[in-house]
Amino acid sequence: MTRLLGVIGDPVAHSLSPYIHNHWLRENGIDAVYAAIEVKADELAASLESLCAHEAIGLNVTLPHKESVLRLAATASDTARRLGAANTLVRTPEGQWHAENTDAPGFALTLDYGDINVEGREVFLLGAGGSARAVADVLARRGARLTLCNRTIARAESLALDLAPAARILSLEDGLAQLSRASVVINTLSLGHSGETLRLPESAGGIFYDISYGKGAAAALAEARRKGWRALDGLGMLVAQASLSFELWFGAAPDLAAAHARARSLLEAVQ
Repeated sequence: MTRLLGVIGDPVAHSLSPYIHNHWLRENGIDAVYAAIEVKADELAASLESLCAHEAIGLNVTLPHKESVLRLAATASDTARRLGAANTLVRTPEGQWHAENTDAPGFALTLDYGDINVEGREVFLLGAGGSARAVADVLARRGARLTLCNRTIARAESLALDLAPAARILSLEDGLAQLSRASVVINTLSLGHSGETLRLPESAGGIFYDISYGKGAAAALAEARRKGWRALDGLGMLVAQASLSFELWFGAAPDLAAAHARARSLLEAVQ
C-alpha cells in the first residue's frame, strides 16, 4: 500500500518539498508519496487527527503552525520542547504524532556550508515566529551579537527569555532603521507571500539571508542586491531540514549537494 507523507501549512502550494521528497522516495525504492496539504489554522487539530488515522508516515510543518503543532503532538523531542516549535512530525507505532525540530540543525548546516561565521558579529533577526526561534537558538549558541526585531515586542521578548537572553530587542520599525550596522541579517518574516516588501539600507557587503525562497523571497533579495548586500535565499535550509526529516522517517540520509542542485535548477526554471 502506498503510504502518505506531506507538508502542511498556509500557504503551501509554492513548496518545493514534494519535489525534493518524492525524488528521495523514488531513489530509495520507498512506496510512498509526499504532498503539499493546505491546512488553515482552525483546521489544524482535525487535520492532524485525520492524517494520523489514515496512517500518514510523517509530516513537515510550515507557517503558521510550527508552534501550535507542538502543543497538539502526543510527544516531542527535547529540542522541539526547548525551542517551543516543531517542523517535523513522525507517526509512532502507537498511532500518535511525535514532534521534532529539524529547522535548527538545518539552519546550522547552511551556515557551515555557506562559510558564514556569526561569532562576535552584529546579527539582526527579523521576526519572532516558529522558524525564528530555531534560527535564534543557533545564532545565540554560536556567539552572535543578536538583535531581535519584531512587530510585536512581547513575542520577541518571550523568544529572548527562552533562547537568547543576551539579545537586544527592537520593534521591527526601529530594527529596519538600524540595519546598516548589521554584518548579517536573517529575515524570517513571510512578507513576500502577502506582497509586502522590505526597505533596506545600503550595505558594504553585509549578508542578507532570507529563509524563504522563490517568489516569496524575490522582492527582498532584489532589494538587498540593489543595496549592496550579499543576498542568500532559504533553499539550502529547506533542503537541509528536509534531509534531516527524511532520515527521521526512514533512517536514510539523502545527498544534500545533489538535492540542492536539483531544487535550484527547478526554481530557476519556474522563475
